[in-house]
Amino acid sequence: MKPLLLFVFIFNFYLVSGQMAFNTGSVQLDSDLNSINTQARKNSHAFKTDIKLSYDISDRQLNYMSLDLHMAPGEIFLSLEISRIVKVSLDEVLSIYRTKRSKGWGVIAKQFGIRPGSQEFHQLKNIASSKSGRAKGNKHKNKGKR
Repeated sequence: MKPLLLFVFIFNFYLVSGQMAFNTGSVQLDSDLNSINTQARKNSHAFKTDIKLSYDISDRQLNYMSLDLHMAPGEIFLSLEISRIVKVSLDEVLSIYRTKRSKGWGVIAKQFGIRPGSQEFHQLKNIASSKSGRAKGNKHKNKGKR
């Protein structure tokens, strides 16, 4: 019985360890962001190409976010989408991210007026759902909307 419990514990640890706690205030949004992370790890080139085209971001900015700030793909997506939705610069979003990252993305979003249940929050959820592949329809829903 003990070896079986040990196996279950180890299996669950590895299963959960691949998941990131975004703390957005929505279980579904967190799940979609983890799906984005998984897809990006499987094909980083496709993720980078999609992000660069969808948000008109340079390689330098993308590398800064991933390498210098150690942002996961889902976090990169969230920062760009918050910038787009509330019409603030990416630098403003990253500034708040650097100071509030330990509190989670729900706190960061609230700094920009995005609260659970708001129209902006639903926009985040819908586009994350689309990017995660969960939603049917146009994968590049926000392409060209800058």
